[in-house]
Amino acid sequence: MNTENLSIRKAITNDISSVMEVIKSCTIDMISKKIFQWNDKYPNIETFKKDIINKHLYVLVTENEILGCVSITFEMDDFYKKIDWISNTNKNIYVHRLAIHPKHQGLGYAKKMMTFIENIGVENMCESIRLDTFSMNEKNNNFYSRLGYEKLGQIYFRDQSDMPFNCYEKPLK
Repeated sequence: MNTENLSIRKAITNDISSVMEVIKSCTIDMISKKIFQWNDKYPNIETFKKDIINKHLYVLVTENEILGCVSITFEMDDFYKKIDWISNTNKNIYVHRLAIHPKHQGLGYAKKMMTFIENIGVENMCESIRLDTFSMNEKNNNFYSRLGYEKLGQIYFRDQSDMPFNCYEKPLK
């Protein structure tokens, strides 16, 4: 993995078309593999515009190309309230919409982004990192398990799939 020219920065409005190209490519790639995690309803451009306005969206860039993106927040969405989390605090980071363009997958870029997020968590004295991924996406589930994330339960997003999404958490202390 050549990471010399790689950086992660907050996304800006001018990044939106490149971010949507990454998302569209990932969605097509997943559907071709019978992984129905994303579709034409989610994630959509409005979601990413809101992420940029709220300063939640980060992009992985090399020179002038966006290779991936991720949204992180410190607020827990209501759909996570039914999960029995490891940490009993409100001081956590939530990871949403992590995507690496299919032509750049398998090169360690998602791991680089997760390390970046974990470092933000440590800097902000967070107790843990929390996220969800589609239960039928074996690659993602194995990825998070290898990084030390523990599967704690399942939630449903019926607009996306009738299958559940697995919730994971990794304590930072």
